[in-house]
This record gives sequence, C-alpha cells and structure tokens, in this order.
Amino acid sequence: MMGSGGPQEAVARALEALGTGAYLVDEQGSIVAINTRGERLLARPASGLVGQNAHDLLHRTSSGEHVPRAQCRMLESILGGRTEQGGDEWLERGDGTLLPVSWLATPCDIGIRPSATLVLFHSAGRSAPPAQRPPASGRLSELERLALLAETTTLLTSTLDINEALRHLINLVVPRLADWAVIDLISERDEVWRFAVAHAEGDTVVFREDLQGPMPPVPQDSSRPLSRALRGVASSLAGPETYQGPPDSGIAVEQRRLFEATGMHSAFMVPLRSLHDILGALTLGRADQPERFTATDTALLEDIARRASLALENARLYQRQRKVAETMQRHLLPKLPRTPGRGMTARYQPAPDASQVGGDWYDAFTLPDGATALAIGDVVGHDLDAAAGMAQLRNMLRAYALSQHKPPSKIVERLDRAALEITEVSMATLIFARMTENDAGQCELSWTNAGHPPPLLVTREGVARYLTDGHGILLGVAPGQARPDATAELPPGATLILYTDGLIESPGHTLDEGLNRLRRHAASLAHRPLESFTDQLLARARPPDNDDDVALLAVRHVTSSSS
Repeated sequence: MMGSGGPQEAVARALEALGTGAYLVDEQGSIVAINTRGERLLARPASGLVGQNAHDLLHRTSSGEHVPRAQCRMLESILGGRTEQGGDEWLERGDGTLLPVSWLATPCDIGIRPSATLVLFHSAGRSAPPAQRPPASGRLSELERLALLAETTTLLTSTLDINEALRHLINLVVPRLADWAVIDLISERDEVWRFAVAHAEGDTVVFREDLQGPMPPVPQDSSRPLSRALRGVASSLAGPETYQGPPDSGIAVEQRRLFEATGMHSAFMVPLRSLHDILGALTLGRADQPERFTATDTALLEDIARRASLALENARLYQRQRKVAETMQRHLLPKLPRTPGRGMTARYQPAPDASQVGGDWYDAFTLPDGATALAIGDVVGHDLDAAAGMAQLRNMLRAYALSQHKPPSKIVERLDRAALEITEVSMATLIFARMTENDAGQCELSWTNAGHPPPLLVTREGVARYLTDGHGILLGVAPGQARPDATAELPPGATLILYTDGLIESPGHTLDEGLNRLRRHAASLAHRPLESFTDQLLARARPPDNDDDVALLAVRHVTSSSS
C-alpha cells in the first residue's frame, strides 16, 4: 500500500478499515496509496498502481477507449479539489476487463502531503469484456475533435523529452485518425531524419524500423508534398500516384518506397513549424481505413501539428540549455592532482531524467605548503545560473586558499562574506578541507563544513564512520559568522569520501536512511581498488529514484602496505 511509520502508517490503517475500494491521489492525480479491497476490485497489485496517474491508467469509456481528460468527471473532481460522486465510470482491470463503478471523490488532509483526494469506488454491475477499441472510421464529431485537441495539448506539454513527446503524438493520431504516422525531423545541421514510421495493428502501435533513418536533403525547388512540408511552405494531400513517374529528388524516391511498403492510398503531409524554424513534417496515411483524407480534415490536422510543433520547440530549447549547462559543468570540473601517498578519484553524474542540472561540484589542488586542498559543494538551484554560480564559487575558493595560509574555517568565512557581492549565488553548501602529513608521518585532515552532508571515512578493515564535527550553517545565510574547524587522523589505507546530496536523498526515504545505505555500501567495498570502489559505490548507493546530480570525490591514504 504505502510506506510505514507515523502519518503514513495511520493513513494505511484508515484505508484498510474502509468497507469498499479506496485509493488516494496527489494533486496531479497520481496514486499514492490503495487498500486491499481496491487491489482486488482492480485485479492489480499496489506495486503496479502507486506512482501511476489514475486517469491515464484506469479511466475508460464503456467501449474501452481512454476517456478524454476534458470529459472525465473523476479527474475534474481531483484537479478542482471538489467533492463529487457518480455511477457512470468504467475502470480497466489488470486482466483487461472493464469494471463499471459507482464512486465518490473528496479532498482530504492526510498530514503527509499538501493536498490529496480520496476516491471510494465499488462495482456497479458485471465486468465488461476485455477492452476493445472501436474500429477507427477517421471521422470525428465536433466534440471528439475538441477533446482530441485538448488531449494533444495536455500530453505533449507534459514532457520535455523530444522522443517521448513525439511518441505521445503518434499514439494520439494512430489509429484514431490514420493507420500510419510518419515523422520526419530536421536537425540543427539541416539534416533530415525519418524519426518514426508507425502502424496501428489492433490496439498496438508497431514501428517499422526498416523505413526509418537518414533522408536525402530537402530540395528547394520541388513541388512534391513532403518537400513542400519540409520547407514549411504548405500542407498537402497525396496518394501513391503523387510519387509515380520520374523522381525530382532523393526524397521523392524515399516517398515512393514509403507508399509501396505501407500500402497507403491517401496521405496528408503537414509541416511541423515553430515561430523560428521548420522542425520537420508529420505524415498521416490511410491504408486499412477506406476513407480518403479530404480538405475538411485540413484544419484539425494543422491544429494538431501546431500544438506538436510548440511542444517540440520547447523540448529542443530545454535540451539545448541543458546540454550547454552540462558541458559547462563538466569542463569546469577539475583534473585531480597527483600527490605522493594519496590516491584520488572523482565522479560526476547528471540527473537521469534530464530534468535537473546545476550546482554540484568538487575540487582538489595542491597548496603552496604542500598540503592537498579538497572541496565539494552544491549551489542552490538546478539551471544554468546554478552551474555558473558553481564556477564562480569554486574559482574564488581556489584563489583564497592559494593566497592565504589559514585554516579551512577562515578561508570559508572570507568566501562567505565575498560570495554575495561578487557572485550570483544566494545559498550553497560546502566542505573545504586540508590534507597534510605531520612530523610522525601520519595523515591528518582538517576541515570545515558549511551545511553539507558529512564526510565519510572508511578504514581498510571496513569500519565506516561519518565525520560530523566542524559543522556550520550554509553559505549565504549569515556572512561574517565564525565557523568551526575539525581535525581527524586518516589511518593507512583509509578512504575519505566527499559527496553531494544526490547520493543519499530520495523521495519517500529519510536522510538517515540514505546515510546508512551509503555507509554500509562503503564499508562492504573497502577492500576494492580505489577506481573500482568509487564506481561500485556510486552504482550501489545512488537511489534508483534519485532526480538530482551527484558529485563524488574519494581520497585514499596510500602506504607501502595499502593499495
């Protein structure tokens, strides 16, 4: 159902006590908990429900169609925060059958989320046969057209991933409007790529990979429909006869091949056009559906293409900004110094879902007195500004550390005072440390911590502990406040681990759970060579649902008897 402990456990008990199927959804409509009766009614385990959008996964018409968002009363109640009930909804069960339900949805305060909606439901009759799409006729009523356009906007603007957005587009139009959908994209280098050739086979969309791939360049004087669409000139109707006769370009050859391979008897080709660029073209084709496209279809198909173009342009702009930020961040992360008696390695991984990039960073360099300076930090924010702020902060820290022979606390105090005036950084966390050898040949670490997760020290025997001393407030909160220093000895063969919070934080888990997970994995890997230790620690300790960047710096005190 849901995680245990505190309010969550109380919510779980309350749901189980209800005498009917019940689930909770968050403000976006995603299921956060379901009771056992609900699992049985839906023939779905909680693991297949929690985290899924209830409308997209469950809500169907009596014929098995996805209910358009604009026409769903249950979704309207959830998003509008209103109490409503009804008896005319169908939910798709895990075995594909449809369950007619009576339901009630009402906002509730469960103490663990800013807002939630409780949905109660029970069977209103016998289950319907497995969901089947009605045969697509290609003709939509005015209400269906409006619902399709609303659904197009909702789905295509729900993601900033180009591939996901285009696959959403294909699933919207096939087989509702056509048997075939073809998407040709123009790259930033003006190269044409046939991104997808998709065909409806029953309820499944099948991609013809043999028809996908690079395309010839766009001819500037061709009057053939696809060439005109790829130049952004106009939409056009076409048939196999359009591409008979001598071809006027390589694209015409590919189009003849497309018509022959798909059996399309009618096609509509429309530009994918943003405010500034031609992004590509969408082709919809009919082979199994007998109706031909006509001029009356033009307005709907061009409207769909306009909405798709807007989503595609937004995704491209976002990915371009992210690529710039990632490239900048990677180039600014330093090469590690080679220091006798110390092995050192570092890793940086961006967020896996490409939605975050920004201020995670590390640094290591040799100081004038021979000590090794170590730093790791995280600038508040996840965008290009955070990446730029990270670079400013790192360079200032280097300058102060190299020019002043002072304890870490004094360097960070000066950095804190200057950061607000010189950089755009509002707040940041930071650990700055000096690693030296004393007269007895022992390795010592002195450090100060500005609101960052504590360093982890692992002996070669696998004893792991966090260095929690030397902790102060974040940078940017109270510039000028005195900061503490702390000191610890590093035994021969011990490994010091500095990391950012993406390695220990994840939704639904406490910080202590993340710290404990990291400690246990680090202890189990203590015998590994440093490169292997670092790779395995990152792979094992990083939470699977992590949505943040991760920086990791590992330093091993190497002696003749340790590796």
